[in-house]
Amino acid sequence: MNSSSIPSGAVPKMTARKLNLFYGEKQALFDVDLDIFANSVTALIGPSGCGKSTFLRCLNRMNDTIAGVKIDGKVKLETTDIYDRMVDVVQLRARVGMVFQKPNPFPKTIYENVAYGPRIHGLADSRAELDDIVERSLKRAGLFEEVKNRLQEGGTGLSGGQQQRLCIARAIAVDPEVILMDEPCSALDPIATARIEELIDELRENYTIAIVTHSMQQAARVSQRTAFFHLGQLVEYGDTEQVFTNPRETRTQDYITGRFG
Repeated sequence: MNSSSIPSGAVPKMTARKLNLFYGEKQALFDVDLDIFANSVTALIGPSGCGKSTFLRCLNRMNDTIAGVKIDGKVKLETTDIYDRMVDVVQLRARVGMVFQKPNPFPKTIYENVAYGPRIHGLADSRAELDDIVERSLKRAGLFEEVKNRLQEGGTGLSGGQQQRLCIARAIAVDPEVILMDEPCSALDPIATARIEELIDELRENYTIAIVTHSMQQAARVSQRTAFFHLGQLVEYGDTEQVFTNPRETRTQDYITGRFG
């Protein structure tokens, strides 16, 4: 990684070093070295099948659930090697939350969707504390005003954009340090997408965010740093403006100008 893409004084929240991933015999990631910096948005871009979502899922061990996956290299959350066998994966996923491509609220009330994580992690000692966490999380996700009189209604009855904000509220209710987003707007209309993008910009004050997006315009709008993946390799990583306006690699230039992808 080029040192000029590291802002002075910035601290990596997560680091990947020499990360390789195999699905059975097929190698999907090749020696990826990447820093995810605290309190900023890192966008992962590249054509379909380039490894960006695979890499994202390495950051909270979601690939563990896939049979035949083999990973080597290191991924650290600050000083913790997250693939160390002593690491509690449930606790890891509380620290590194995830928002998926398709909104996936639980078939529960709006309140219970947000209360679920704090309840199982023992973050609230009373109903009043739980109420506070639910309200705060919904406010941070920009949803509270729309649903405050409907908290006992089902989460699946909300619009697509509201459901995605509910999923973001659910992710932040356990007070994670990092939020991973895998194409969080791909199922949403332009107005809902704009609302989520505004929200991402607000959330980075309190969280470290990594987002996979197929939209280069979205990457340019929401991120401070951009990583371009191609065929399982990290081709280029740097300041978002530099990657889009003055890429160092021909493959990056070709992708951004639409010659492939």
